[in-house]
Amino acid sequence: MKDQLLYYLIRTVTFPTSLLPYRTIHSIGRFLGLVAFFFMGQYRKRALSNLALANDLHLAPKQIRQVAIESFQNLAINCLEYPKLAREKDFSRVIQCENPDKANQIYSEGKGIIFFCGHQSNWEVLFLDGNTRMRGIAIGKPIKNRKLYQWVLSIREKNGGKIITPRNALKEGLRCLRKGIFMGIVGDQGMPDSGYSFPFLGRRAWTTTAPALLAYRTQSPIMVATTRRVKGGYRIHYSDPIWPDPESTLESEVPRLMEYSLNLLQQSIQDSPGEWLWQHNRWKQQTPRNLFKRFRKDCICIILPKEEETFNQVYQHLPTLKEIYSKDFIFLIVPEKFAHKKWIKVDDIITYTDYSETLLEDYRFKLIFNFTPFSPIDQHYMKYSAFEVLSMDTLRELAQSHLPKEHSLSDVFKRALCRPGTIWQPEA
Repeated sequence: MKDQLLYYLIRTVTFPTSLLPYRTIHSIGRFLGLVAFFFMGQYRKRALSNLALANDLHLAPKQIRQVAIESFQNLAINCLEYPKLAREKDFSRVIQCENPDKANQIYSEGKGIIFFCGHQSNWEVLFLDGNTRMRGIAIGKPIKNRKLYQWVLSIREKNGGKIITPRNALKEGLRCLRKGIFMGIVGDQGMPDSGYSFPFLGRRAWTTTAPALLAYRTQSPIMVATTRRVKGGYRIHYSDPIWPDPESTLESEVPRLMEYSLNLLQQSIQDSPGEWLWQHNRWKQQTPRNLFKRFRKDCICIILPKEEETFNQVYQHLPTLKEIYSKDFIFLIVPEKFAHKKWIKVDDIITYTDYSETLLEDYRFKLIFNFTPFSPIDQHYMKYSAFEVLSMDTLRELAQSHLPKEHSLSDVFKRALCRPGTIWQPEA
């Protein structure tokens, strides 16, 4: 019942936008996106942190905020356009593919094509446009609100395409590609259990290898499809076909095909970063298996105290935090006088002499471990991208109900952050 009410509310509120010109929708979306940036704190922090983690963009803090705002505006425009796309009868007025000839030729020869794309601009237009010339399928993850999803599905399949679930993607993809039907894959989501990573925008990102596997097994080409918003519409560009080499092994072809495709995609994002979806967990490193969801953050910062006794207490248990966050991006802020110590392997070590120097203008850190008595750290980083600042007292409180009588600080870390039965076992 609640889902139905939400569906009808969304349809009612957004109906007027279906009657407006695209340029007007884009103007309204830019305003609403700006408002959303300031009110949607969780998504704002994720976007800001992700932009700061994208080394290849080389953005200053002011630029990071500006691009994040543009990304919220882009997302707001996309949401407002769904009713308009649902009513659209002539997509050629809105969407233009700059170079469809090579794709059309491959399709006319009865060969399948894998269109590899990302959450760029309005990614829905890629499938809608492709199905005006070719038969195609695409992978789409259902949303919980079934009625709302059925409406979204009806838009996506408007031109005759078919949306399949991730569960059926490989099996259905193989079947369709062998029949000469194209397949669309949005391949820029973080997948820490995939086993394959790529330095996406200069930062390790776990990525699906489905496009390369399907290409190799069906000997179909991958074409990277990118899109950008123009006044009143969209422009789509297809890369040259990336053909798998049947003489090479699967083990060598998969990384080659993925690297080639991801390089093209990231170059397009670099050209217009504000049109990419920075609000999703692109760089997530943890699966749900070990850490509680609250503490699954891809970039953490550990701030150590300058008081020697407390420092030594924490220092000897840093390997446990490294064990817990084995794949994540870890940054240490340490006293200059202890800089000579042997440290765990981390992304960077930043030194300070006075506690005031720990207050960095840095959007990267999503989770802070503040082991100092300097309380301004908490409020400072919460203004940036930190979802939470954890103190020693907080960690002990979280772990208290699971701690044995005799315990170490490592026990506190494990029991506060990780699920029972993972790297620690509850007492019988």
